[in-house]
Amino acid sequence: MNSQDTFKFAPTHEWADLGSNGLVWVGISNHAQEALGDVMFFQAPKLGQQVKQGEAIAVIESVKAASDIHSPVSGEIVALNADMDAAPERVNEKPYEVWLFKIKPTSDSSLATELEQLMNLEQYETGLGA
Repeated sequence: MNSQDTFKFAPTHEWADLGSNGLVWVGISNHAQEALGDVMFFQAPKLGQQVKQGEAIAVIESVKAASDIHSPVSGEIVALNADMDAAPERVNEKPYEVWLFKIKPTSDSSLATELEQLMNLEQYETGLGA
């Protein structure tokens, strides 16, 4: 996994990181975990599920609220972070190290276009008023 400086951010507060194996790792931003508070539960998407960019595909719950997790890119869910079942609160401790799921992009060309539609860290933080 790369540093958060290479991450791309969706306006719905998910981050996407293109791994060296061509898979996109997905997590939530520091802003999202702070807004949620103590995370208690993560309802993951299904392995093999086909997803579209921007589609609500999972739910994360905290002591304060439940929030949809949207797919930052289109493709197929190919991996789930099993640690989220046992210790979902880890996302509060290290939001840029704890991934939720991995997506195999539909195609390289669509991935490039979709990643361009996302923000880099500076753009994301500026949009938050940081």
